Formats: sequence, structure tokens, C-alpha cells
Amino acid sequence: MTPAGAASPGDAGGGRPRRGHGRRIVAALAVTQTIGYGVLYYAFSVFLAPMARDLRAGGPQVAAALTLSVLITALCAPLVGRVLDARGGRGLMTAGSVLGTAAVLAWSRVDSLPQLYAVFTAIGVACAMVLYEPALAVVVSWFDGKERANALLGVTMVAGFASAIFLPLTGLLVERHGWRPALVVLALVYGGAAIPLHAFVLRRRAATRHRPAASARRADIVRTATRARPFWLLVAAFTAHGGAVAVIAVLLISYLVQLGHPPVLAAALAGLLGVLSVTGRLVTTGLQRRAPAALVAATVFTLQGAAALLLPPAGRSVPGAVGCVLLFGFGFGVGTITLPHLLAERYGTAAYATLSGRIAAFAVAAKALAPLAAITLAQAVGYGWVMGAVAAACVFAASALVTYHHR
Repeated sequence: MTPAGAASPGDAGGGRPRRGHGRRIVAALAVTQTIGYGVLYYAFSVFLAPMARDLRAGGPQVAAALTLSVLITALCAPLVGRVLDARGGRGLMTAGSVLGTAAVLAWSRVDSLPQLYAVFTAIGVACAMVLYEPALAVVVSWFDGKERANALLGVTMVAGFASAIFLPLTGLLVERHGWRPALVVLALVYGGAAIPLHAFVLRRRAATRHRPAASARRADIVRTATRARPFWLLVAAFTAHGGAVAVIAVLLISYLVQLGHPPVLAAALAGLLGVLSVTGRLVTTGLQRRAPAALVAATVFTLQGAAALLLPPAGRSVPGAVGCVLLFGFGFGVGTITLPHLLAERYGTAAYATLSGRIAAFAVAAKALAPLAAITLAQAVGYGWVMGAVAAACVFAASALVTYHHR
């Protein structure tokens, strides 16, 4: 495996990176990912109703802005990956933070749907530049081996609390000040933290004399990988699983209410998903030190499929609903820490961000489109079939990972 320091987007020089600065990078990214996901993604649900009222638009018309943003992120992911491998994360993530801050400020001023869609196009570009894919690429290239696993866990564990922090915080701001001032506050919070942390903590990749040779090497790695079956098994696994997780995230509350549970209980159970994702990442990281990462993730994905399949018959009782949500939520964030491990393990770090970006183009698009397809399916044939489709996607993802492990 290529030493992490030899291909680091953030390394300031050759050799093994200093542990002290590595810890500062992890701390900085943990903060920026938590605030970034909270402001650029999760807060939207709180603004949905007041925006629809002020813009005199329907809820689906306003919600389409977030779908557009996620699709733009997917489209930008391959290009962002190539830039990360070539130039590192410092300049890219700093520029993305500036763009994200400006876009949220512009969001607070929109007066029409076209303006809203334009703003969320910019937010989608910013998300591609500052959220998990680039952040984890910086971590992967800075650390190696066990230290890499711990660093990935550190960033994603903290960021897993983004929804738990920013949904109530945003709700409080909207209640006290209105949605437009609330967005200004969130923009200032995000920009005040992310811009300096990305600019001054992340390091530039060391300039090398053989940059054309390094570029050719990356291109060769990508060409070889994308022509072989293992890479496409990863694409299939994480696209299917990402879509399944997105469906549960969007539809769980509605389905639990349909099963007869009070809205407050349904919302509380759905709120557990973020906390459970942290627990799942912690346990999975420990298991991956004792067993192949692909097989550990495949097992978790299979358990999630079982939980989705059991929810229709068992979810009408409170214990049954709690059990199914706990089982599915345990694997909610497992894909986030497993994919970097598998990519770096097989292909090294020289072209990590490029390969990750290509997978993200499929997986992030699935996260945007799968909930829309699931809502259509639920309206046509009922939620039971949706849960069956989620179970099938999880089992398919698990099967792809098992096949990948044996290639």
C-alpha cells in the first residue's frame, strides 16, 4: 500500500505526517462536517413549511430544491475527486466553504421558486466540495492503517450528531426570529467555522518535481480499476445501500404514523437513526480490525434488510417498531466508513478521491432519486412493497460486497 504521506492532499512535505497535526485535521473536519451537514442539508426540513408559505408554493415544489441540490452534488463528485487527487483539499474545501456561506445568505433573500432553485444549485456544488467525500479523502490520504480507521471514525462519529444538534437549533431560531434571519445566523455560524478551519488547518499537498508522472500514475490506477469487476461491485453495493438508507430516512415517520403510532413517537424513533449511526460506526470499526471489512458491512446490510422486511408485520406494536428501527439504524452510517477502507485497501491512496468521486456520482444520485420512487410506489401499492424493496436493496448490496471480497 502506498504510504499515506506520499500522496497526501494535505501534507506539507515528504515522509510520514506528524501525528499532532493529523489530530488537528481530524478535529477541524469533525467540526466542519457537523456544521456543514447541519446547515447545508438537515436544516432544510425545518424551513420547508415557512418557505412554502412565504413563496406561495406547494411543499413538493419547495422540496424539489433539496433534490436538485443532491443531484448537483452527484454530478460534481467525479470532478471534485480529480481535483482533490491533483491539488489536495485545502483550496477546494476553503472555496467550497465560501460558496456555501454565500449561498445560504442568498437563500435567506429568495422571493421565488426560480431563485430558490438557483441557490440550491450553488449549495449542491458547495456540498460536493466540502462534505463527506472530500473530507474523508483528506483523512484517507493523511493517515495509514489503524490510524486511518480511527481518524475516519473520529470525523464521522462527531458529524453523526449533526441532525440531533441542528434540527432543534434551527427550529428554535425560526420560532424566535423567522426563517430568513435564522438562515443568516446559520450562514455566519458555518462560514465563521468552516472557512478558517479549512484554510488554516488543512495543508496543501507538497509540490513534487514529477507531477506529470504522478498524474499519469493516477490515471493508470483509475483506468485499471474501472475496467475491472471489483470496482463496479463497490458501485453497485453502495448505490443500492445509499438508496435504501435514504428511503428509510425520508419515509420512516410517515410509515410509522400509518402503522398507528402517534406522530411524536414516530418522530422520536426516527430521531434515533442519527445516534444509532454513531453506535454502528463505532462497533463496525472495531469488528473490521478482526474480520474483513467487506464481510462485516455485508452482515450489517443483511440485518438492515431483515429489519425492513419485519417492519410491516412487527411495526404495529411499540416494541416491534423500536426493535426494527434499532436494527436498521445500527447500519445507518456503516457505508460511510466502510467504502474509504475498501478503496484504500485495494487501490491505495494516490487515486482515492477520483475513485470515490466516481462511486459518489451513482450513490448520491440514488439518495436523491430513491425516495421519490419510493413515494410513488407507496401511493400505488402501499408501504409494505416499499419496505420489501428496501430489504431487497440491502440484501443486494450485501451480496455485492461478499462477491467483492472473493474477487
